[in-house]
Amino acid sequence: MRISLVPMIIFVVLAVIFAWRLVLVNQGEVPNLIPSTMIGRVAPVFDMPVLRKNGAQFFTADLRGKVHFINFFASWCVACRQEHSLLLQLTGQGAVLVGIDYKDAGQDAVQWLVQMGDPYDVIAVDRRGRVGIDFGVYGVPESYVVDRQGVIRFKQTGPLTVEDVQTKILPLIKELNK
Repeated sequence: MRISLVPMIIFVVLAVIFAWRLVLVNQGEVPNLIPSTMIGRVAPVFDMPVLRKNGAQFFTADLRGKVHFINFFASWCVACRQEHSLLLQLTGQGAVLVGIDYKDAGQDAVQWLVQMGDPYDVIAVDRRGRVGIDFGVYGVPESYVVDRQGVIRFKQTGPLTVEDVQTKILPLIKELNK
């Protein structure tokens, strides 16, 4: 008799957790805006090869002087496909678009970009995921806005939405360019 209650108790506990999460979302706690300890800090030090440019490197110092929108993506990422058209819309909106190919095979990334379109001004390769770890990446896609001094000002975990771009990212890029 007691053993048969265990699944029911587990079900009730999970249902309560799910219901509580829905209440939090309705109150404005959005799960894809996971706080980052990197907000307000200078971007981590990195040196990554540039995709499709043999011998070219992308360095932390390259983030200085202009506002940058950094997007960690991968060809194997379904959610990256979902947000990709929005990245194409960010082209020419006041920020250098940097794609960081995360834990991906270079040829797969090249093929994916040919198929989907390439919105990026530069594409760096983080094959082992070390730079992603330094940025605090939870998974792809994940995006950051970095100011002209190289300081991280915004983080988006998960795919971008039209609302994210219109109400958060573009206004922030505009403000940082003043």
